[in-house]
Amino acid sequence: MISQRTLTMITHRSIEEGIAMEKGKQSREYFDACSVIEMNDLDMLRMGIEEDSPVRVVSECGEVVVTAIIGIQELPPGMCHIRQGVWANQIVPIRTQSTGVPQYSGFPVTVTPAPELKVRSARDLICESVGMWREDAENS
Repeated sequence: MISQRTLTMITHRSIEEGIAMEKGKQSREYFDACSVIEMNDLDMLRMGIEEDSPVRVVSECGEVVVTAIIGIQELPPGMCHIRQGVWANQIVPIRTQSTGVPQYSGFPVTVTPAPELKVRSARDLICESVGMWREDAENS
C-alpha cells in the first residue's frame, strides 16, 4: 500500500458547488459540496483511503485537509478533483502563464491519508489565509 501519491489536480465549477453557494459559503451545504476531493477508486484503494475520510492535499503553494470521495465524474487513475471554492483555493498555484488567471487545473498535488485531521470550515480557512485572528478560534 502506498501511503501518499502525487496526483494531477483539476478544479472547476460544479452544479453541487453552484447550488450550495446560493445558500452561502458558511452553510453546511457549501461545506459538504466543496470540502471534498474526488478521486479514482483504484487510487483510493492503493493508498488505503476510505471513502468519507480526511486526506491532506499539498501543492507547491499550500495545503488543505478535505474529505475523500470516489469521483462522481469519471477520473482516470492519477487524477483528482476539488470543486472550485475556498478549499481548492488553498492549493491553486498563483502562476498565470501570462493570462492573469491562476492555474486552476493540471498541477501536481501530493495526497496523503490523514484520518487524525479535521476538515476546517471555510471561515477558518479564509481567516487563516489572510492573517486574521478569530476571537472564537480557541473554541472551534
